[in-house]
Amino acid sequence: MSESTAEATATETTGTEQQNEAQKPTETVDFWKTKAREQEKRAKENAEAAKRLSELEDAQKSETEKAADRIAKAEAEVASLPVKVADALRTHLVALHEIDKDDAELFLTATDPELLLKQVTRLIGQSDKRKTNTVPREGKTPSTSGDDEVREFARGLFPSR
Repeated sequence: MSESTAEATATETTGTEQQNEAQKPTETVDFWKTKAREQEKRAKENAEAAKRLSELEDAQKSETEKAADRIAKAEAEVASLPVKVADALRTHLVALHEIDKDDAELFLTATDPELLLKQVTRLIGQSDKRKTNTVPREGKTPSTSGDDEVREFARGLFPSR
């Protein structure tokens, strides 16, 4: 009997150990929710502190530094304008000429509007050549060459009826 009681006690202790392991505080949903809330609170506090710091730094700048910052921002915006124009132009030209999206992605890569127009012109020109059947010398009569003697000899061999 003592053996069965020892086994029962061992089973109970392993069962409680498993329950304790299953209930670790780092594995519960509530634990991670509180951690997430703490991190969000810290992030908000840090954002407010960074805003106050930038305001203090701006207040300490001289007028020339402020003007230099405005000029740098304006130059950066001016530099980004061709890219924005090219993106809008690409969208418009793809819709206008009904260019396949895969072809547009592959061939229309320019960030400069002028170069983009050249790429579209070339792509449209290449696709037009493939779609039409042309005969290069259609309707043109070949010019006579200096072989009149050979021609007269051939006519003499094969008289016309």
